[in-house]
Amino acid sequence: MQSADRLVAQTVRHGGPWPAVLAVVSIAGALAELALPFSLGRAVDGLTATGPVPGDRLAVCAALVAVAVSCDAVGVWAAGAGGARASRWLRDRLVRHVLGVGPAVTRRIPEGDLVTRAGVNAEEVGRAPETVVTGAALLLPTAGGLVALTLIDPWLTAALAAGLVVIGFVLRAFLRVSTSLAGDYQQAQGDIAARLADALAGARTIAAAGTAGEERARVLAVLPRLRVHAMEMWRVNARAGVQAGVVVPLLEVVVLGAGGLRLASGDLSAGELYSAARYVVLGAGVGAALGHLGGLARARAAAGRICGLLAGEPRGYGDRTLPPGPGTLELKDVSAAGLADVDLVVPGGCAVAVVGRSGAGKSLLAALAGRLADPERGAVLLDGVPMPALSREALRGAVGYAFERPVLAGDTIADAIGLGLRDRDPRTVRASARAACADAFVLRLPLGYDTAPGDAPMSGGERQRLGLARAFAHGGRLLVLDDATSSLDTVTERQVSEVLSGRLRNRTRLVVTHRVATAAAADRVIWLEDGRVRGYDRHRALWADPAYRAVFQPDAPPADSP
Repeated sequence: MQSADRLVAQTVRHGGPWPAVLAVVSIAGALAELALPFSLGRAVDGLTATGPVPGDRLAVCAALVAVAVSCDAVGVWAAGAGGARASRWLRDRLVRHVLGVGPAVTRRIPEGDLVTRAGVNAEEVGRAPETVVTGAALLLPTAGGLVALTLIDPWLTAALAAGLVVIGFVLRAFLRVSTSLAGDYQQAQGDIAARLADALAGARTIAAAGTAGEERARVLAVLPRLRVHAMEMWRVNARAGVQAGVVVPLLEVVVLGAGGLRLASGDLSAGELYSAARYVVLGAGVGAALGHLGGLARARAAAGRICGLLAGEPRGYGDRTLPPGPGTLELKDVSAAGLADVDLVVPGGCAVAVVGRSGAGKSLLAALAGRLADPERGAVLLDGVPMPALSREALRGAVGYAFERPVLAGDTIADAIGLGLRDRDPRTVRASARAACADAFVLRLPLGYDTAPGDAPMSGGERQRLGLARAFAHGGRLLVLDDATSSLDTVTERQVSEVLSGRLRNRTRLVVTHRVATAAAADRVIWLEDGRVRGYDRHRALWADPAYRAVFQPDAPPADSP
């Protein structure tokens, strides 16, 4: 749990000024509570003495009560503000890390569980400033109570110290067990979220298959496990509360008994006995730390889950820019999980198709080409510059990606097309949409390019056209189309192909495809099989190999077709 504890400490430090404010008011409130028994004791002595009670003693008591109440009120405000600020810092760090690492995160952690960690768990860790500061502030009344009892009568201090040792063992065991149980509970929450996210992603398939009942049962199958962990957490909390609750009254009885004997012998006054009883309650008030320790346990468990999300280094970038060049792409002895020994050069301005059976490594090759992924071995260069040496701006300005299922991020269609452009010129956005054959249907939308993507009824092919438009707007030298035309109708695909071979022919084009016509129209074809390059030549030359023709079955034309 060391990494989790470090994350909790970092979160406390990023609560802004509010943890400091909370510490100040907590200490001030604790001091007021420590001074109040003394003042009340003096008032009691005044009542038992002959003559009227001095008014200043009652005024001091009232002032101390007002200070304690005011500190509590300010403390609630500071705790909320500090927790919100700490949660914001942690969520910002999580989002930056997840986006920096890229798709590797979702390969390790299901999307639903990822959202749970970045949402509920981050909020639990964000409460750490309140838990840590307020819990630590409880030590002040305890220490003050010990000192005050020592000044009143050392024998009373010995009784309180013995009780505090017992309470300390109870709290230590409670923190250890609660942290483990909270982690199990949070894991069950994440499992439910992951199953629900899968079900929502496949809602149409579930409806078509008529398996909504079975899917509901699968999602909710984790609920019994969640209940077991919740009940066990409740039992542990109740058991610790009972243990601490038994010790405190016993301490009060022991101290009051010993104090009564001292009072009978004349060694204590009635006011001192009352003060001693109050200081026992304050000193043993560390038992009230159960609630704060429970919060700390949940924060530590949540921090452990977030540390799992923070594993892995975000992709780093250099500071180099690209020299003038045609967009020559080189892969030198590249190997990655699913690809091995890829060594080829794509000349600048060429259109190269990437073909192969499912699982051959086509999408991975496309990801390596534009540095959506880094190879485990070897190097990928664009116009002679290694990809990792390029700045983020240079890389994303040079490479444009389009995918089979594009995600349209942004408040409007124009934002989705121009996402990431430093200068989002409406003319550039419109020209890219026209190139992707998307301009006509965008203009038919209620607000045209200002329509929100969620308000635009679009088919899969129309979404792909917007994805292509985004790639055209970005890819100044290299366009990587990962099966990005699979949902286009024949006419639209031909029009897009004419644009790729016409006005965009000065850019290098890497096109992952399953269609023989696309491969035939390319300048060259990279044929992948079992993660290796089996062929790299013109389509006509590769067509002589029956194994190559079989890649396009059952859609391939007869074997004697060019």
